[in-house]
Formats: sequence, structure tokens, C-alpha cells
Amino acid sequence: MSKSPRKLLVTGGAGYVGSVVGAHLLAAGHRVTVLDDLSTGFRAGVPDGADFVEGRIQDAAKVLDGSYDAVLHFAASSQVGESVADPAKYWRNNVGGTLELLDAMRASGVRTLVFSSTAATYGEPASVPITEDAVTAPTNPYGATKLAVDHMISGECAAHGLAAVSLRYFNVAGAYGKYGERHHPESHLIPLVLQVAQGRRDAIAVYGDDYPTPDGTCLRDYIHVADLAEAHLLALDHAAAGEHLICNLGNGSGFSVREVIDTVRRVTGHPIPESAQPRRAGDPAVLVASAQRARDRLGWQPTRTDLAEIVRDAWNFAQSLGEDAR
Repeated sequence: MSKSPRKLLVTGGAGYVGSVVGAHLLAAGHRVTVLDDLSTGFRAGVPDGADFVEGRIQDAAKVLDGSYDAVLHFAASSQVGESVADPAKYWRNNVGGTLELLDAMRASGVRTLVFSSTAATYGEPASVPITEDAVTAPTNPYGATKLAVDHMISGECAAHGLAAVSLRYFNVAGAYGKYGERHHPESHLIPLVLQVAQGRRDAIAVYGDDYPTPDGTCLRDYIHVADLAEAHLLALDHAAAGEHLICNLGNGSGFSVREVIDTVRRVTGHPIPESAQPRRAGDPAVLVASAQRARDRLGWQPTRTDLAEIVRDAWNFAQSLGEDAR
């Protein structure tokens, strides 16, 4: 997909999205070095064929030199609840760490960056589907730190000619072969429902069934992690000096909590008990992306948009972990 082989640093490349993107980069013929402190990633997540440096984002200056062509930056603290309880950790890691990364890139002459951003930068949207021009009003420190990094990147592009693309993810799901989602603690709906199917959780909590949606449960935009990875390879090719391009990544259509649960029942063949819970504060009824800019500017076209396929890939990965699933 990419035009020519490059030497790339992938920060956070032992985590969920970083590992899948790294595997795609290697398959495209690129040379990949993964920088990860394994605080939330896994050594087994480092893609086969990648060089591995165990370290924090702040260690990028020890790795980067003029032989690198670009950085793909996934390393971040990313739990919303934890960010509320310990905001300093998030400002230190996500903002402070990225500032040091940008300094290291400038010092070493590495002038291309693809940044893993998030829909949490938008907060509760006034309208859907959400475009990149929507007001950014994050409702938690995690989203605020990601937005701050986007502002830093814009300044770096304007002042120093950095070529950068920020990709704002909505709900990433599924798996890519032996690379998949294994957060501890887990907070994402599909792996939580799969834990019920595995007998590791008694029931799945459904927070609110009286939303103004067809079945009363929240609607969310789910994107297959392999489609997401392909967008990163396209972003490498379309980054332009002095420009900070921001693109949403999503399917453009939503699936409800109940649709996800019913799909897991069909794919796994397991009953999934539900536990009705009150609405959670700050949960919008509908969060759906407009990914038209990514289609127009990057030529990106998601192809794994079927919810059953997304769930099936995640289920196969969850089963492959065995006792390692914890």
C-alpha cells in the first residue's frame, strides 16, 4: 500500500492498535522498531520481525537518528476513569511525553508523524455524524490530553514544517491474527461481552435502555482494527510538510449495545445474561463518525464493516489466549 519501504519508529507498538499497525507495516515491507515500556502492552504483541526497545516515550531521543523516516505514535495512558482519578499521570505521559518525542524528532531530522488520536477530543457532540469541524469539548482528562497533543502537533507543523496526520478513532474492535485486544482492566464492550461467553464474567451490564434509539440502548460506531491499520499506512503516504491533517476513522454507522450482545450470542453460541443498570453520566445516546475526510484525503475505504465479522475475529483471538486471558 505504501509507496516505498521506510524505517519507522512505532511508539506503543506492543499494545492493541500499535501491534496490528506494526504487523501491517512489516507486511508492506517497512522496517519497524517498537518502543514500548510494556506497562499496558505485551511482549507477545511486538510484531514478528520488528526490533524492540523497552522504554518510555521519553526515551525516543535514545532511539531516533537520521536513519528513521517517520514515527507512528500510539504510546499513551488511555483509561478514561483513571484519567479522572489521576489526571497528572495523563498530562505527564500523554502531553509531556509527546512534547519530548517532538523534540527528539526535530533534533534527529525525522519530519513525518502519524498520531493515534481519539473521538474523546469531541466530548458530547451537538450533532451526528461527527465531522472534524465539530466543536472539541472533551469531558475527561484523557480526551483533554489528546486534544492538547493535537494542538502541539499543529504548532510543530506550522513552525518547523512537520508533516503530520492525526487519526481520531471511534470504537476500535476485532483482531488481526494473533494480535488483538487484551486490556487490564477491560472497559470496552465487545471484549467484556466475550468474557461473559467465556465464563469469566457472570453478566454484561447494560447502562440504560431508555435512550432515544431504536432499541433504547446507546449506539456506537465500531471499526475493525485491520481497517484502522490500513488508514495508518495511507496516512504515511499522504502526510505533507507543514500540514497537520486530522481525520476521523469510523464506519459511519452505529450498532447498539443490544445489537452487540445479540451478535456475540450468535457468533459464540453462548447465552449472554444481561444486568440492567441505570444510565451512566455523560453517555451520549449516539456517537457515530463521519469519515468522509479520510476517504477523500487518504483514499481510505473500510471493508470489514460487518459486526459479526468484527465479533468473530475478536472471539477467535480471545479463545487463542487460553489461560493468558486472565
